[in-house]
Amino acid sequence: MALIKWTPMDVFGDLDRAWDDWPMAMRRVMSPALDVYEDQDNVVIETPLVGVDPKNVNIEIEDNILKISGHSQHQTEVDDKNYFRKEIRYGQFHRAVALPKAVAGDKAEATYKDGVLRITVPKTEEAKPRKITVKAQ
Repeated sequence: MALIKWTPMDVFGDLDRAWDDWPMAMRRVMSPALDVYEDQDNVVIETPLVGVDPKNVNIEIEDNILKISGHSQHQTEVDDKNYFRKEIRYGQFHRAVALPKAVAGDKAEATYKDGVLRITVPKTEEAKPRKITVKAQ
């Protein structure tokens, strides 16, 4: 029986190796990171989509669930590079998240600037904070 050298657990290295072993078809769909926050009147969602053409992005809001999907394309003239690491992912992406407040999805607006997609969705009147004045008697 051969001895196996002990190595401490390397979570990120182990995940990288597991990811590399996945079939390409299973790792085509990426899930972009999101920031979701609110101001007085809106819920705002921001996600970095650097290099993605805004025409290739789909946004839907249904039952207070925001869905962002689309694709990015790898465009290069030469594909026979001698890579040491290839971490930039191209292909399909999809992300769905429940919004924390009741929103008016039909009034949502989206902008794309400097590689960041920003979606602003107005809160419904029921979701906005209300100030209640105390009446003295």
